[in-house]
Amino acid sequence: MFDVFKNRLEITGTLTTVTALRISQGRSLEPIGSDLPVVKDALGKPLIPGSSFKGAMRSRLEAFLRGIHPDLAQDPSELVSKEMNERVKEMKEKHSDDDNALTAALDSMTDEVSKIFGTPWQASKFQVRDLTIKPETWFGQYQERDGVSINRDTETAEDGRLYDFQVVPAGVKFDFQAIFENAEDKEILNSETGDMKSIGYWELGLIMLGMQQFKMQQIPLGGGCSRGLGVVQLAIDQLIWIDPEGDRSSLLDYLGRLSRGDLSYYRRAEEASIEALGEEWSEALVTYLSWAVRQRIQTGAGV
Repeated sequence: MFDVFKNRLEITGTLTTVTALRISQGRSLEPIGSDLPVVKDALGKPLIPGSSFKGAMRSRLEAFLRGIHPDLAQDPSELVSKEMNERVKEMKEKHSDDDNALTAALDSMTDEVSKIFGTPWQASKFQVRDLTIKPETWFGQYQERDGVSINRDTETAEDGRLYDFQVVPAGVKFDFQAIFENAEDKEILNSETGDMKSIGYWELGLIMLGMQQFKMQQIPLGGGCSRGLGVVQLAIDQLIWIDPEGDRSSLLDYLGRLSRGDLSYYRRAEEASIEALGEEWSEALVTYLSWAVRQRIQTGAGV
């Protein structure tokens, strides 16, 4: 999957807390302080783990694709099941002397979401760095809130079950950066001509769909979401899109610019340009999903 460089997308932006945010690092063992502190960096500043952002986005995209066809997004528990481990082991033994055949076999048993976000047998194409705070947007303090466990039978507070927890206040901004490498330019059969045709980078369409959900405040982060916490909003500031399209001279040109540390040639910072790319990839996504569902129907998978 990564043995040959094909393309690379870098996304940078700003994530803003619309309501207070609580991504807990677990119960504190300190004698003084909050019972449930939030995740912090080495300097004690708020931090959003990239895994938290990526996990929330994956969960939402899985829900969308399962609504189209259940085979497009497997249950995460199935990916680590004994049965799946045995299948992977069989594939490795069968294709032990042919890496290309093994890659194709593993890819055929991987659902669409996992092809992007990764599985125990396949690396993720999508990377999200830990989101660090913009210092000028944080006043240096956390908010403390109280909570209590309620007895479901008596509907009253449980004795001795009062606790407090930290939250990052609303209005705090974090730097966002994500990278996608080697997006697939899918080719499918043209039913009219009988030739293969390219439909474009459908995987990037799925990523942009997830980004749009964060832009529209549709994906909450962290704990306490049912009580109104974790509403965030993402604004994409720029894209850097490198796509040599298999052309040697284009790749050499990119390497030259990379060695000079100047990738401005590939930068898309205007809103119209970013939206144009997003629309192109979104069209590829819709085309691919329509094709993928037809393939499953034809093989008897049903809908």
